[in-house]
Amino acid sequence: MAAAGSYISITALVILIRLAINLNLCLEATPIPPSGRNTQFIRTSCRNTLYPNLCFTTFSRYATRIRGSPRLLATTALSVAFNTTRSTTKTMINLSKHHGLKRREAAALRDCVEQIGDSVDELKDSIKEISQPGDNDFHRLMSDIQTWVSAALTNDDTCMDGFSGKCRKRNFKTNVRRRIVKVARLTSIALDFVDRYAAAPPH
Repeated sequence: MAAAGSYISITALVILIRLAINLNLCLEATPIPPSGRNTQFIRTSCRNTLYPNLCFTTFSRYATRIRGSPRLLATTALSVAFNTTRSTTKTMINLSKHHGLKRREAAALRDCVEQIGDSVDELKDSIKEISQPGDNDFHRLMSDIQTWVSAALTNDDTCMDGFSGKCRKRNFKTNVRRRIVKVARLTSIALDFVDRYAAAPPH
């Protein structure tokens, strides 16, 4: 009987251990929801941008990481704009190989690829600079970043202008403009957050 009782105890212990392991795995697999305070910071910050709905939809998922920090908000916005712009550049390169384009359309697309490529470089430089710790000349650094992000936004607008006229392939034109519009709007949001961080005292 003692042996049987011991066997039952061991079996119960094994079951409890397995339950604990499964519980831990479930907890690890469940994403941590952002706190109300962090989410409210994103909502308030996005409210003053030109594209509040896109802004909140994009950055609310980073609320826990940003933690109400204007610097982290600006850095995250630059990173999102950079990644989206770089991805769009690759798509544009593929589209540039599209057959059946008129000479004007093909030329506009090549110019667009070059302009968006410049935007990628400018956003990359901005991320590198804003991540520099302990820079003594905060305002000079932020001025450089504002210049680069503004240039990236200008490149996006110039790219869209190249597709403002008639295009024989309407779906092609719509596809290009839709992608560039998103890039431009995310860059605009990033510039807004950079401007606000630049106006705040350095931390």
